[in-house]
Amino acid sequence: MKLLIVNGPNLNMLGIREKHIYGDRDYDALCRAIRQWADELGCEADIYQSNHEGDIVDRIQRAYSDGTDGIVINPAAYTHTSVAILDALKAVQLPAVEVHISDVTQREDFRQVSYAGMACVAHYIGLGFEGYHRAMEYLVNH
Repeated sequence: MKLLIVNGPNLNMLGIREKHIYGDRDYDALCRAIRQWADELGCEADIYQSNHEGDIVDRIQRAYSDGTDGIVINPAAYTHTSVAILDALKAVQLPAVEVHISDVTQREDFRQVSYAGMACVAHYIGLGFEGYHRAMEYLVNH
């Protein structure tokens, strides 16, 4: 099984930005954890991060024909603004799971709407890096 792990804007700044919200582990630590979980689950994880909405849309679209079986997505700030990412997820018709490191349900009002989440079969919110693990497990087992 091949999973695409998509990370949106500013996730490359983990360990630097707002440590009181996101913790002090950096993006490399997240990628190492994802690779370890993939090994444990017996799947392949293609990790992708971009700060650019169109690049994320392009990568999701490419998943349609590159052998991807499921998508784990943390759209970050694009969660609350991007109909384009929602439409890309709907277009490829692959099972997708939404992840957020922080508990967006307890944050600012504008973070209460998740466009990308509307195309997702499951959601792991506020579990830190562990949310990625659970999302990967979900896709492997379903």
